[in-house]
Amino acid sequence: MKQDKTELIQNGDMYKVLLTLSIPIMINSIIQTLYNLVDGIWVSKISSVHFAATSFVWPINFLFVALGIGLSVAGTSLLSQLLGAGKYKEAREYTAQLMVSSFLLSLVFMIVGVVTSPYIVKLMGGEGNFADLANTYLRISFFDLPFMFLYFNINSIMNAQGNTVTPTILSAISAFINVVLDPVFIFTFNMGIAGAAWATVLSRVVLALFGIKFIFNEDYDLKPDFKGFKFNKKILKEIVRVGLPASIGQIGASIGFMFLNGFIVSYGTATMAAFGMVNRVTSLVMQPAMGVGAALTAVVGQNLGSNQLHRATESFIKASKIALFIGIIGGVLIFVFNKPIVNFFIQSKDEPEVIIQSITYMKYVAFSMPLMGMFSVFQGIFQGSGNTKYSMAMEVGRLWFVRLPMILIFKSFYNFGPSGIWFSMSFSNFIICLYGLWVYKTHGWKRKTISA
Repeated sequence: MKQDKTELIQNGDMYKVLLTLSIPIMINSIIQTLYNLVDGIWVSKISSVHFAATSFVWPINFLFVALGIGLSVAGTSLLSQLLGAGKYKEAREYTAQLMVSSFLLSLVFMIVGVVTSPYIVKLMGGEGNFADLANTYLRISFFDLPFMFLYFNINSIMNAQGNTVTPTILSAISAFINVVLDPVFIFTFNMGIAGAAWATVLSRVVLALFGIKFIFNEDYDLKPDFKGFKFNKKILKEIVRVGLPASIGQIGASIGFMFLNGFIVSYGTATMAAFGMVNRVTSLVMQPAMGVGAALTAVVGQNLGSNQLHRATESFIKASKIALFIGIIGGVLIFVFNKPIVNFFIQSKDEPEVIIQSITYMKYVAFSMPLMGMFSVFQGIFQGSGNTKYSMAMEVGRLWFVRLPMILIFKSFYNFGPSGIWFSMSFSNFIICLYGLWVYKTHGWKRKTISA
């Protein structure tokens, strides 16, 4: 089966390759997104302030997750190139180094996060009861970091081999547990916002444990061997070289979102709630395009590893067509059906302003949906080739050099109100995709990481 996937990736019809790999990733990503959506729906039944609190602290938690994502990107890129070059023994050694180093880091981040949580919320501008709710949700969320990091590793190991089905099955099980536990913890046990956080933590524990079972019980080409384990400086250096730019990109984006949330909450909790709700919906709608971008990472990596540059280029072109199609359809749907979508996800009607602002933001963001799809495709080709400095530049540049300056200008010099935020969110996607296209055209991405 694994050899069939490798054969498909390196020699099969490219549309079939992309769809075969990306459809399970799409489903997996949608399931992962449901964690936040389900939390949001149940928490919004308490009040819009509770809903806003969950959105407010998301960038903080993501800041700590960023390094795990960078290591996962490095894993998929390096492992897929090694498999493409037929270097299985070396690939297994990379796998063990990746898992041990990332798990130890996750434990450190969990402790730091739990200790610093209230100070970070206060630094971001959270006050009073809103800050208490945000801190409660955030502090509990930090306990799932070790399990998230483990799952990131497992996901990159499987994806590098073209196995995108097993992670989807695992995510489905975990999401079902989360859906069941949320109302029980929030309302039956009367835990409120803390219940939503604990439900997510427990569901991710199950996700990681089942993933470990699959990795060690099945005959994987990349099954890690920890007997006599010692840190390999050469391998760790290579993982850091590829993973660090991806992590910096994610960290830069999450810090940017912390500042962005500070601007948004200054307009009131209604604006914060609208921002969080629409972002969750657009994230869900764009999961198919993001799945294509994630699949592209393995496709580009394996084909560059086997010295098939023409297939890596072909995969980018065809992935772009798929992502643009998905983005156009998604944009039309959320523009046309904005009111019923908002009314479904905002269960508490205690603050009508949340509904009004959500509908306005949704109309703005609908036009940039195709660009969000292309953003994922550019990330896929840069990460697959191991040139993560370009994906880092896109992550950081979109927020720090386009989005935040525009929002600051609109807030300081123009009386656009929240509409200045909504326009800046959409327009920044256009600018950063122009940069991605420029990098692609200048051929800077074609240097592979692993020499065959």
